[in-house]
Formats: sequence, structure tokens, C-alpha cells
Amino acid sequence: MHLPVPPPVLPMLAKRVSALPEGEGWIFEPKWDGFRVLVFRDGEEIFIQSRDEKPLNRYFPELMDPLRAQLPERCVLDGELVIARGSALDFEALQLRIHPAASRIKLLAGEMPASMVFWDVLCEGESDLRELPFHERRARLEALLAAAQPPLHITPATTDRAAAEDWFKRFEGAGLDGVMAKPAAGVYEPNKRVMLKVKHERECDCVVAGFRWHKGGEHTAIGSLLLGLYDEAGTLHHVGVAASFTTKKRAELVEYLAPYRDNALENHPWKHWAEAMMPGEDATPGQRVPGGKSRWSQGKDLSWEPLRAELVVEVAYDHMQGSRFRHTAHFRRWRTDKKPADCTYAQLEVVAPHELSSIFGTATR
Repeated sequence: MHLPVPPPVLPMLAKRVSALPEGEGWIFEPKWDGFRVLVFRDGEEIFIQSRDEKPLNRYFPELMDPLRAQLPERCVLDGELVIARGSALDFEALQLRIHPAASRIKLLAGEMPASMVFWDVLCEGESDLRELPFHERRARLEALLAAAQPPLHITPATTDRAAAEDWFKRFEGAGLDGVMAKPAAGVYEPNKRVMLKVKHERECDCVVAGFRWHKGGEHTAIGSLLLGLYDEAGTLHHVGVAASFTTKKRAELVEYLAPYRDNALENHPWKHWAEAMMPGEDATPGQRVPGGKSRWSQGKDLSWEPLRAELVVEVAYDHMQGSRFRHTAHFRRWRTDKKPADCTYAQLEVVAPHELSSIFGTATR
């Protein structure tokens, strides 16, 4: 590609904060829960680049024609790949697209087509726009995509802090997990955390039903705790992990968990996974598999060690994706005062979905 901004380009990043920034000079946007991408177009050539510089074209064939039909002849845009199903985004459906079989990708592209949400422009024609202030780049983007039709969209944006606060409260149910705050006068700085992301953080009590050894530290360091929540029928579902421990804490956990390893499989709710499940097989429908394969973790050891389901831990989480924590949960404290049976989905905050049609907008207010 012969563009003023050729690939690969690392996208501009954000640092997490606990609240919307005060003062003037900010442009706020919903934070989309999808795949961060840069889209390069040079004539008929299209290149969709992931955040880690990998090509994504083959996984989203349904977007090639709309991108050629609606984007300027030569440009680079920043945005997010998402899949909308019903009234919410579906990150799990997006993950299914990273598949080695072209036939499977084609089937999913027809059943669950993806959309592209843009929020920045790095170049257009022969002009490198990265040194322009963001409010000018935003205006340029709106002009370039003024006639955009689904599956291409421009993210909503506002300079009104009250409107951004309202988004933060209402939009999560549609799969948007926070609000972005961007300096209106900021230039585009690849791979630098110059934007701000404000995300929800909540606490939840979970059953600790197993663990994984830390890489290179088997029998000496704990890597992660496997977390579970009970549904209304009394089934314990694997909902995610708590990790990011200090080296000292990893060693301490080995001793702390040791008593709960004794006879752990005897009445374990995930016994059939530990004993009978072979690599590549499916678990009971509707349940999460703590030792299942991950298309994002190829080559990693995902085996796990069971614990008697007697420990309760309080963790912090920011977002639920279906019945699972979207990101790694953060260890807060042990809850020796709470029964494992009380660790149910009922304790989670439920946010009513907001129609995606009201979120897919183009104008800056």
C-alpha cells in the first residue's frame, strides 16, 4: 500500500480512570466492546489490522464490499469491529469468527454479520492527518462518512459531560462497557495512552472451585483462581478467573489452598470435566469449561487443579459478557463469613439493555 500512513500502525491507547475528567476540552464517546482495528484502503486494496498488527480480512469477508463502496479511495480509519445481536453487542459471537476453517467463517458471516464503528481518521488521500487536533479529525471523519450506511457507522460523540454521564449509566446493557474521554486538541499518538477510559467496577462474591499453576511455577506459585457462581437450579458455572497476584501472594496461596485440595474431586461440581473430558470435546451445554481450549491462548497450558467448593472470595469486575466476566476479575479478600451457596448470579447488578439503534449515530453534540 502506498499511503501517507502505511501499515502497520499501532493504535492510540487509553489509560483507565475512575470518573469522567472535569473541565473543558474533552470529547466523550461510548466505549465499544469489540475488536479494535485500523482499516487501510488504497484503491481496491483493503487491509483490516488488529491491535497487535495481525490481518483480520479473512475472518470478516462480509465487510470487504461495504468498505470498498463507502470509504474514500485512499484512507486510514480507526475503529472497532462489533457484532450486534438483538438489542446488544455479542463479544462471544465475535470471538467465534477467529476460526481456521473458511467454510465456518462464511457460515457465521451470513448468520451473524459484523459491523464497523469508526471514531478517527489518520489519513485521507495524500494528507497525513495525525497532527491535526482531534476535534478537526472528528469533523473530517463525519464529512467523509456522512452518507455511511450499515454495516458501517460513526460512533456517537459529545462535548456535554452530563450526556456522557448519562451514557455511562444507560448504555452498558447494550454491551458498551464504559465511556471514552479524548482531548479535543490532542494529536494522534500511536501506542501511547493519551485517552481516558472510564469503566464500571463492581464487587461480587464467588466460589473458588479450582486454580491453575503459574507458568514455570508448578507446585510453588498459583497463577489464577477459577471462579464459580450458582444459577437458580443450583448448578455451579465457571464465570472467569482472578489473577494478577504478586510473586509473594502466589507463593502464599499455595499454602492457603493446600487443605482444600484433599479429596477435592469426590463431590466436585465440575468432576466430569476433570475426569472425563478429552481435549476438543464439548462440556455440558450451557456450562463453562475451566479447562477448555481457547483460540486466543493457543499453546498455553489450560489444565486446572480442583479445590473443594468451600472457599468464597470477593472480587472486583467491570463487565459481564453473558454469564461470564468479560475480563479477568481482581482479588479483593476472602469471605470466610459467607456460604458458597450464597454465591449466585442474583447478586449481580442487572442493567436493562438500550436499543443499539439509538447508539449508532454520527453527529457530535
